[in-house]
Amino acid sequence: MELDLDESSLAIGRIERALSRIEKALADRANRPAAADPAADQSALKAEVAAVIGELDRLIAEADRG
Repeated sequence: MELDLDESSLAIGRIERALSRIEKALADRANRPAAADPAADQSALKAEVAAVIGELDRLIAEADRG
């Protein structure tokens, strides 16, 4: 199976957007007083990190097959 460049480009775009959201969330977190619900903040960040890891795993798997 050949690595599909369009799919890879879309995946890279999703990774970039997720990393931007993580960066913004961390900056927002640093610039405000203690969060009302720190567990929710942490949970949202974990979900974004998991999304990035999932996309990277998919890209690596495609590259291995291609």
